[in-house]
Amino acid sequence: MYLLADWRKVLILVTAFTIGHSVTLALSVLNVIHINSSLIEFLIPVTIVFTSLVNILKTQRSSATMKLNYVLAMFFGLIHGMGFSNYLKSLLGTSTNIVGQLFAFNLGLEFGQVLIVLAALFISFVCINFMKVKRRDWTLFLSSAIFGIAFIMCIERFQLIKFR
Repeated sequence: MYLLADWRKVLILVTAFTIGHSVTLALSVLNVIHINSSLIEFLIPVTIVFTSLVNILKTQRSSATMKLNYVLAMFFGLIHGMGFSNYLKSLLGTSTNIVGQLFAFNLGLEFGQVLIVLAALFISFVCINFMKVKRRDWTLFLSSAIFGIAFIMCIERFQLIKFR
């Protein structure tokens, strides 16, 4: 769990996720890659389950772990980007200025993610510093709740995978 003081690390994580997201979103919108959408809809909560489990099971942080987190954020962004592609394709329609619209979409996405993450960091700051919740307890509480929700989503979406 990151704190407000970790904002630089978190910004890099969000940006790594957005880069991965942008790559597959662009490749998919430009019809360079085609991935089974029901599989992607299953893999998205799998990435969330994985991240939650790592938070629950890890006890210490290291610089090697942080570097791995950046790589995982970008990889998970690749998966999440494919999830948005059909929606964005429908928004773009037959537009000829796809590059500009992709850039604007991704810029908006990055901005939105940064706002959400800042809000989460602020809530964590309040809980840990003013409500005196232990950092590890807060991490376990949030990660367990997120794990539970994402795990249910995995079960629901696994049943919908269309194997061709």
